[in-house]
Parts: sequence; C-alpha cells; structure tokens
Amino acid sequence: STLTWEDSYAIARALSKSKTNISLEEVSLMMIYQWTMDLPGFDDDPELANDGILEAIFQEWYEEVAGL
Repeated sequence: STLTWEDSYAIARALSKSKTNISLEEVSLMMIYQWTMDLPGFDDDPELANDGILEAIFQEWYEEVAGL
C-alpha cells in the first residue's frame, strides 16, 4: 500500500520499526522528512510536507515508542 503525508500514524510506525537505535530527543523535523521520503512505499509530493505534518508524525512516533 502507498503511504502519503496524510498517513502520519503509518509513517510513524514504519519509522519506529526502521530507526530502532535512534533517540527521539535527537530527531529533527528535517530527519523525519528525509526518512519518510526514503520509506519503501512512500509516494507523495515532497512539496506537500510542512512543519504541521512532520510534527504530527513525530507525535505519533513518540506515542508509539512510549506505548501511549
């Protein structure tokens, strides 16, 4: 299935599984942007990304790792 910027939860899950050795305190929005673009199955316009979308992905990732 194809991932788009609207799939913040699915993107966060994919990142949490592929970046297991990353401390979330060290993650920047630019890192989230680049890693999302590199995900297999991600297919959306890079120009559509904005801070709100990237922050939503980060929040979902944080909650996934924290088990919330």
